[in-house]
Amino acid sequence: MARLAERLRDPVLWSDVSQLVKTVAAAMIAWVIAAQVFGLVQPFLAPWAALLTVHATVYRTLARGAQQVAAAVLGVLFAWAAGSTLGINVVSLGLVLLAAMVAGSTRALRAESTTAAATALMVLLTGYAHSGSMLLGRLLDTAIGIGVGLLVNLLVWPPLGDRSAARKVDIIDDRIGDLLTDMARDLAHGDADAEAWVERTRELDHDIDDARALVRQARESGRLNLRRRAAPRLRATEALGALLGRLEQAVAELRSMARTIGRHGSRPAGWHWWRDLLERAGEAISAADARAIAQVRAALDEPSGGLRPSEGALVVNLANILDAMDAVADAQPVRERAPAPDRLGRFGRERLGRAAVGRMGAVETRDRQHAADR
Repeated sequence: MARLAERLRDPVLWSDVSQLVKTVAAAMIAWVIAAQVFGLVQPFLAPWAALLTVHATVYRTLARGAQQVAAAVLGVLFAWAAGSTLGINVVSLGLVLLAAMVAGSTRALRAESTTAAATALMVLLTGYAHSGSMLLGRLLDTAIGIGVGLLVNLLVWPPLGDRSAARKVDIIDDRIGDLLTDMARDLAHGDADAEAWVERTRELDHDIDDARALVRQARESGRLNLRRRAAPRLRATEALGALLGRLEQAVAELRSMARTIGRHGSRPAGWHWWRDLLERAGEAISAADARAIAQVRAALDEPSGGLRPSEGALVVNLANILDAMDAVADAQPVRERAPAPDRLGRFGRERLGRAAVGRMGAVETRDRQHAADR
């Protein structure tokens, strides 16, 4: 039940549900308008166009809608030209598809590479290519679907991707902590599997790539967005790019640590203190506890006696991980217990965004000072 409750609070889930419901609603409304208001016969292109138009951001919906209009018009014109001159046969079908796919491969229509071909295919094979009025009906049909899709995504809860991006970053934070904890416990039981750890770091790299895509989408979601709270909420995500850079550093250090252990064995003398710190680090990172992370980092600087080169390398790896994750743990936008941006007042949201950026700047200043001291 706890996991279900957590899943129900996941902003990524509700963002996906919202888009799904809006897409279905747009298709239904487009069909009703085309069939009942305009009285079009077999208005199958209206819901189909609406289905393809509703995208994850308002800006992308508008851009793709314009491309789809162009592709649909080309498809109808290709079908009319081929049907009028060659009739409906395999030759006309092949020529229409070839012309439409070539048009779809151009830079202007690449995002809608198959729309012109699919539209031409339906118009030609349904016999509408011989009737000028039916062709106009199909163009109107498509325009209705695209228009409804644009309006639904623009006016009905325009999507914002800030929470989805922040949640993704928070998940990566937890998984890094889990990996550190698992490494410490595997070492304690003498069954370390360095290759399995390395494979998990590769999965984390994929997660970071996905998070970068979500951050880009979050920034795009603020363009042309009519929601009053869009700008303050998106300002709170300005630090996410820098946080992802630190997560990348932490994952690289994790991979280096795993390979060092794999090369030099899992139970050298004197590693107990380091292994204990490794487990504490994992638990602190999973809990996003900046104070506990700082305590583990301070413990690493304490003298530990005659370290061999491989052991010293592991200490440096763990220190670098803690330095990177300290900023991530302290950044409010990626912590689940941070106040939701839409529940803050206007000035509270603006302060949240400025505070996240300010914390990142303070951490970077501290890092430069540490580097100078060394």
